[in-house]
Amino acid sequence: MSSPFLKQVFHKDKTFRPKRKFEPGTQRFELHKRAQASLHAGLDLRQAVQLPPGEELNDWVAVHVVDFFNRLNLIYGTVSDGCTERSCPVMSGGPKYEYRWQDEHRYRKPTALSAPRYMDLLMDWVEVQINNEDIFPTNVGTPFPKNFLQAVRKIMSRLFRVFVHVYIHHFDRIAQMGSEAHVNTCYKHFYYFVTEFGLIDTKELEPLKEMTARMCH
Repeated sequence: MSSPFLKQVFHKDKTFRPKRKFEPGTQRFELHKRAQASLHAGLDLRQAVQLPPGEELNDWVAVHVVDFFNRLNLIYGTVSDGCTERSCPVMSGGPKYEYRWQDEHRYRKPTALSAPRYMDLLMDWVEVQINNEDIFPTNVGTPFPKNFLQAVRKIMSRLFRVFVHVYIHHFDRIAQMGSEAHVNTCYKHFYYFVTEFGLIDTKELEPLKEMTARMCH
């Protein structure tokens, strides 16, 4: 993990799109720092995801959703030059799983798209959600909406599909760059988090079920 090349890949701000950052001095920023400190201290990932005593669940979840979005941006950004209309004409996770895009604007019915187009729409959509003050309020004291965790479940299910596509179709690129340990750690962190708080439907996890059993149990 300490090679200069990996530092260049995983520590510069050149993500797939701009990173969403937390404002210093806010409760969310302090929680973000605490979550990062747990990871850097080498705390077991199963423990690192647990809600700290005295903290609000929604705040803890919000911090992690933004963090996972930033990290998955970065991971997909490193393989995106090899994920093209030609190489990935369908957004899939192997022959058994195909993902169709649906939103409230252009694609009102589930629509088959190429992987790069799907990823672009997915990242744009998540970015809109996490920048929407009605869903992710940034002002201290502004309550989260009642449907917050429901909105998060949809976001996490869609972000999980980035892992599915990257692992199944672009893992050779990850391995070639020597960054599989980093991606595996990100995946385990994500998996432990969504399962700790019930933020993903079990059937969504199916495509990576065997890998997850080897890696996380």
